[in-house]
Amino acid sequence: MSEFALKLDNVHKQFGATPIIRGLNLDVRRGERHAIIGPNGAGKSTLFHLVSGRFPVTSGQVLLKGEDVTGLAPFQINRRGLSRSFQVTNIFPRLSVFENIRCGVLWSLGYRYSFWQMVEKGRDARERTEAVLEQINLGSRRDTPAGVLSYAEQRALEIGITIAGGADVIMLDEPTAGMSRSETEHAVALIRKVSEGRTLIIVEHDMSVVFDLADRISVLVYGQVIATDSPERIRANAEVQKAYLGSAMHEDGHA
Repeated sequence: MSEFALKLDNVHKQFGATPIIRGLNLDVRRGERHAIIGPNGAGKSTLFHLVSGRFPVTSGQVLLKGEDVTGLAPFQINRRGLSRSFQVTNIFPRLSVFENIRCGVLWSLGYRYSFWQMVEKGRDARERTEAVLEQINLGSRRDTPAGVLSYAEQRALEIGITIAGGADVIMLDEPTAGMSRSETEHAVALIRKVSEGRTLIIVEHDMSVVFDLADRISVLVYGQVIATDSPERIRANAEVQKAYLGSAMHEDGHA
């Protein structure tokens, strides 16, 4: 069994003649919380799209738990235990909170598209859905249409959908973007809870969130990882400060 939940080896991505990811190498250990930071345009969202199969790599290799998943479709990668969220909230607004989570649960339990199978009778799906609702603190909102939830609640719901299928590698893209400080604190507590026993890969601009959550941090600049280390060493890294961290910390108002 590989010690790495995710490993990228010399990954490149070009759009036409424009290189976005340029020989990127990344190792994420099993069970760690790994943050990816970098300036706007560094390639962070593109990296998430490559790992999750939304974009094909131009060259290089993506390994998930030791298995080569390069070139697989998103649903194939998801079935191998990786799930992700998006920068823009991605929910079913007209379905209830319960139904949104249940959609994420059904396929992992072996349910398939069927006109005669009544999902309401599926006890296993209902129990797992209710367990996820409690985990994300939305049990009291189970019958509420997702579209009328507050912004912070919708982000929590999306995290619930991300973990509903039982993935053991979860990727969260800007999960606290647009939140107030109190909402961010609640979101960090939720992320810490749902990532227990899983591998977490998170892209986040809020440095207080990054340094609070991450076991290790990778810094992405112009499509390449320039450093991967503990939060303390990343904070003290002169190259990182020059390339990104000093200005980012100043903008966030955190030393």
